Amino acid sequence: MAEYSIGLDLGGTNLRAAAIDRSGTILDKVSGSTKFSAGREAVIADMVQAISQVRDQHGPSGLAGIGIGVPGFIQLKEGIVLNSNNLPFLEDYPIRDEMQRRLGTVVILENDANAAALGEKWMGAGREVDDLVLLTLGTGIGGGIISGGRVLRGFAGMAGELGHITVAPNGNPCGCGNQGCVEKHASATAVTAMARMLHLGDEVTSKDLDRMAQRDDEAGHKAREIWRVMGESLGITLAMLINTFNFPLYLLSGGMLPAWEFFAPAMLRTVEQRSATYRLTHGATRIEQATLGNEAGLYGAAYLPWVEKEKQGG
Repeated sequence: MAEYSIGLDLGGTNLRAAAIDRSGTILDKVSGSTKFSAGREAVIADMVQAISQVRDQHGPSGLAGIGIGVPGFIQLKEGIVLNSNNLPFLEDYPIRDEMQRRLGTVVILENDANAAALGEKWMGAGREVDDLVLLTLGTGIGGGIISGGRVLRGFAGMAGELGHITVAPNGNPCGCGNQGCVEKHASATAVTAMARMLHLGDEVTSKDLDRMAQRDDEAGHKAREIWRVMGESLGITLAMLINTFNFPLYLLSGGMLPAWEFFAPAMLRTVEQRSATYRLTHGATRIEQATLGNEAGLYGAAYLPWVEKEKQGG
């Protein structure tokens, strides 16, 4: 039996698990909706069932390990989710140890955006580099930093909370306690809030705004202005990251990417203005779209056991 690992990605609306071999081939995948309203026990039972279903299909003998990506601040050493807007019932709960107990094997827990960054490094747009930053643009903004081929976690496991970089000192208040976080100025939630302020519709989505921006009327002009503001906020964030890390690659992923043509010009212009490092590297510093889409977290979660083995010299 060829060696494989199992990755599980716990998203805001769905749960997916996959068996992936060392070459990055998905051998098997299961998915289902996340029953958040049913509470903690139901979600954990669903996670265990999904992993068990995949493991039963491929056998325990070739299993290298299990990796799980979950949203929120994670205390990695203890395997505890400290703070998660999407999964409040998992906060301060020993989810890793409970999953290990029920599955009878070692489980590695990771922040979902970190897992996505690792997935892009392994099988996506970052395969040719060892150092990259990923920004995930969705309902909020997440981030992952890969340094030397591994997730940069920080001493408490909370590095890479890039959505909470300040882009406007007196900007919109954020649930984290700060104000002016890029999450509050460049996420899907932020652009739809701007759309409501500009009377473009109470139920408008970021996809609607993308379509609207293609029109040559007043609504189209307003939509393009929203994307410009969003792009500038992202540009400020990227300029800070480029000045800090001097990495070769900065990736963006998530549901906002279809509007790239509308926000990217302002984003890149702002980076050019605000980062001497970007200018002086003469195009060698790349800002690009990620390529794995919503599969990135699944790949990254599955890759975690092999990264840990390499770290231990195994």
